[in-house]
Amino acid sequence: MHSILEEKEVIVMAGKKTFGQRIKEVGPGAVVAAAFIGPGTVTSCFTSGASYGTTLLWAILFSTISVIIMQTMAARLGITSGLGMSEALRKKYDGRKGVLIFLAILVIAAVFIGNVAYETGNISGAVLGARAISPAFDPDIWKIIFTIVLVAVSFYLLWSGNNKKIEKFLTALVVIMGVLFLICALISKPDWGAVIKGLFVPSVPKNEDGTTINRAWMTVAALMGTTVVPYNIYLHASSAAKKWNNPEEDIPTSNLDSILAIGLGGIISLAIIICASAVKASGVDTTVIKDGRDMARSLEPLCGSFSTVIFGIGLFAAGFSSAITAPLAAAYASAGILGWGSDLKQMRFKAIWMIVLAFGFIATLTLGASPTEIILFAQAANAFLLPITGILLLIVTNDKDLMGKYKNGPVINVLAVIVIGVFLFIAARNATAFVESASKLLAGG
Repeated sequence: MHSILEEKEVIVMAGKKTFGQRIKEVGPGAVVAAAFIGPGTVTSCFTSGASYGTTLLWAILFSTISVIIMQTMAARLGITSGLGMSEALRKKYDGRKGVLIFLAILVIAAVFIGNVAYETGNISGAVLGARAISPAFDPDIWKIIFTIVLVAVSFYLLWSGNNKKIEKFLTALVVIMGVLFLICALISKPDWGAVIKGLFVPSVPKNEDGTTINRAWMTVAALMGTTVVPYNIYLHASSAAKKWNNPEEDIPTSNLDSILAIGLGGIISLAIIICASAVKASGVDTTVIKDGRDMARSLEPLCGSFSTVIFGIGLFAAGFSSAITAPLAAAYASAGILGWGSDLKQMRFKAIWMIVLAFGFIATLTLGASPTEIILFAQAANAFLLPITGILLLIVTNDKDLMGKYKNGPVINVLAVIVIGVFLFIAARNATAFVESASKLLAGG
C-alpha cells in the first residue's frame, strides 16, 4: 500500500511540472539535433546557398517540420513501449520467422549500410573542419594523420560506453556554431524578401531553356536527407525509452524537447544557407569552393577573418559528434532487430559499431572523390532510405498492443503519410542525379 501511495504522489508531483522543469529534462531531442547537425548539414546547406541562393530554403523548412513529426512519433514509441524501434518491430512480429528475416535484411540495409556511407561523410567532414583551421600542412599527410586520430578517439569513447559528457560538450560546440552562423547571417544583410520567398514558395532552379537542373534535385534531396535522418528515428526511440517511462507525463516533455531542439537545428541550417547565399550575392566565385577551407575563406569578406577558425571548429565538432552517434544508432537498430538487446557493453553490440567505424575510416582514406562529394552523396542516399524507415515507424506506432491508447491518431497518420509521400517523390525525381553522383564518386571524381 505504501508503494502505491508513493507512486501516486510521484505522478501528482510530475503533473505540476513547470515549463522550466520540462526544459531541464531536455535530452533525447538534443542528442538527435546534435546528430543531424553534422558535416552533412553544413556542407549541404552551404552548397545550396552558394549554388542557388535562398531558392531552396523551403526544403529545410519542410524537413524541419517533417523531422519533428517523425521524431516525436519515435520518442512516443520508446516512452510507451520501453523499446527501441527495431525491438518493437521484433516484438510485433514475434513468431513469424519469415517476416523477421525480411525485416532484419531491410533494417540492416537501410540503417547499417546507410550509416556506413554516413560515417564516411562524418569523418570526411571533420577532416574538412580541421583543415580549415590548421596550418598549411601537406593535405594528404594531414588527412591520414587526422583521420587516424579522430577514429581512435571515437573508438575509445564508444568502447568505454561513457560518452555522455563528451556528447554534451560537442552538442554545446554545435550550438555555438549555430549561434555564430546566425549572427553571420544577420550581419551579411541578406535580401529578406528573397529569404521569405525561398521559405514559403517551393521552386527548383531551372536551366536557361526552362528545364530543371538535375543537380538541384540532388541538392534538395541532400538538404532533406541531412535533416530527416533515418538512423535518428532508431536513436531517438532507444534514447527516449531509457530516459522516460511515464507516458502521461513524459510524452508532453518529450514533445517539447523535440520541438525546441530540432527547431534550433532547423534555424542553424537556414542560417548557413542564408550566409552562403550572401557570399554568392557578393560576387564571390562560388564554383571554386571545394572544401571546408574554401567555405570558411569565402565568409571572410562578410564576417571577418575569424570566420575561418569559427567555421573550422564548428565543422570539426559536428563531424566528431556525428562520427560517434552514427555507429551507435546502427548498433541500436541492428542489434535490436537481431534480438541481441541494446547493452553497450555487450561484444555483439560493439562489433556492429566497430564495423561502421572501420568502413568510414577506410573509405575516407581510399576514396578519390572530394570529401564534399562524399558528404552530398551520403545525404542524398538518406532521402532514399527515409521512406523505408518511415513506413516501419508508421506500422509500430499504430500497433495497439505496443502503444495502447498512445498509438497514432488520424492527424498524425495523415501528416506522416504526406511526409513519406513527398520523400518518395523526391527520391524518384532525384534518381538520375543520384546515379550520376554515384558513378562520379566510384570513379574518384
